[in-house]
Amino acid sequence: MAENEQNKPQSDAGESNPAGQAADAAAHAETAAYTDIEGAAEGADDVSSDALMATLEADLNAARDAALRAQADAQNIKRRAEQDVEKARKFALEAFCKELLPVVDNLERSLAVTAGHDESVKPVIDGLELTLKSFTDALRKFHVEPVDPEGEPFDPQLHQAMSLVENGEVEPNTVIAVMQKGYTLNGRLVRPAMVMVSKLPSSQ
Repeated sequence: MAENEQNKPQSDAGESNPAGQAADAAAHAETAAYTDIEGAAEGADDVSSDALMATLEADLNAARDAALRAQADAQNIKRRAEQDVEKARKFALEAFCKELLPVVDNLERSLAVTAGHDESVKPVIDGLELTLKSFTDALRKFHVEPVDPEGEPFDPQLHQAMSLVENGEVEPNTVIAVMQKGYTLNGRLVRPAMVMVSKLPSSQ
């Protein structure tokens, strides 16, 4: 009993010891500081992760846009190449066609000169007509079409006006005579038609 009583004041003295209380407080403060540091680190990690995700998402969107642009460019290049090939195929005969047109012109002029002659030249006329028909059929087979606009309004995209003639019987700017036919190849002009165009008489 005496020993217990002797130990009790020592225990009470320890509990009321200011140094011990200060040590405990310091320990608690250190623990709280570590806790705050860990919390701040976790918060920093969260912010860093969000920034990283935003950067990665932006890079992904940029890469996707670049891929789409590259795909569109490739499609445009392919389309242009196909168009170039198609044009080359359709108009490859243009130079050859131009060389043949004077032959057709000469045959037509020969028939115009022999028109109205007697029967003695009929075999020649028949031969010329047959030859001209063969030429024109061959041209049409390869989509070469004549431009013969007599009586039609003048079209500067298809016709070349060689002269203006006063004529009150037709509307102004009408083709009244074709001096030389024009031709198109697959719808594109190879040679314009040489024409005479009407205009109002000066008295009007």
